[in-house]
Amino acid sequence: MSLNVLPAAEVLPRLHEFDTIIDARTEAEYAEDHLPGAVNWPTLNNEERILIGTLYKQVNQFEAKKRGAAIAARNIASHIEREVLDKPKDWKPLAYCWRGGKRSGSLSLILDQIGFKVTLVEGGYKAFRAAVVADIPRLVAPLDLRVVCGTTGSGKTRLLQALAGLGAQVLDLEGLARHRSSVLGAIPGVPQPTQKRFDTLVWEALRQFDPARPVFVESESKKVGNVAIPTALVEHMRASACLNLTLPIGERVALLLEDYAYFVTNREHFCERLDVLAEFRGKVVVAEWKELVMAGNLAPVVQDLLTIHYDPVYVQSMQRNFRQFEQATTIEPTDHSMDAMVRLAQTLV
Repeated sequence: MSLNVLPAAEVLPRLHEFDTIIDARTEAEYAEDHLPGAVNWPTLNNEERILIGTLYKQVNQFEAKKRGAAIAARNIASHIEREVLDKPKDWKPLAYCWRGGKRSGSLSLILDQIGFKVTLVEGGYKAFRAAVVADIPRLVAPLDLRVVCGTTGSGKTRLLQALAGLGAQVLDLEGLARHRSSVLGAIPGVPQPTQKRFDTLVWEALRQFDPARPVFVESESKKVGNVAIPTALVEHMRASACLNLTLPIGERVALLLEDYAYFVTNREHFCERLDVLAEFRGKVVVAEWKELVMAGNLAPVVQDLLTIHYDPVYVQSMQRNFRQFEQATTIEPTDHSMDAMVRLAQTLV
């Protein structure tokens, strides 16, 4: 038997060495988070794991193990027939489950008996998760961050996209979090990742960066929607050099009407989201905004949201949290278009 067992901390820098990374947990566990690039081969699926867990508690451990072994054997056979029959002898898989290794161990034992060189993650996903959390501060520390600041609608996300298109190193936290990072920032029909998944996505992005080159990142608060940015990254961002992206108010309104087109086409949804601001701006003001929205007159509402709500909060937050904001270099595209952002990005790279 040639099963190789590696501590999670040793697995992290070696993920590229494996041909396939196999997550033997349930679909639900996999959806919550998983190793980068992992495929899901459940030894027990969601319903089967519940069934065996119930047997374990209500009948006894031995009966649960017998039933679980029969189900696991059938599932593993299906995985092998579907995924393994075409694999060459030098195929090198990495497998893991939650912690104890029983689910991934069962699969790995059979793969090993076939003749494949299998590696198991010691401590499973739980150990991987701990290793990722511990590794993020190490990855953050040497980075030369350039924090793109700017009031709402100034085009920070568009500038990051332009920079990435030119080959610059970009950390798009809102993209990873699937949220626009404001009271109105939830994207309809797009759920946010779990906190664990977000942390893994951030870690995966950080490990790709070359510390010798700058990394552009948008100024964010500690949370993007419902997920929290790792503390070490927040602290490093707040201590880093800033760029202050500015646009005239009319250009900002036009940009937001483009980027939040779902509010333009679904005015009822826009009004529902505006209700969240009633406690900050009062029911009378929000009612006036909603009346304008339903009449199709969105531009003045967006301008009010910027000048009355977002801008004062943003400027105060930048001055308080980003230590180099007062010394920020001001950058201004000619307009809010993507072409203008690309031209601006060219001056930065």
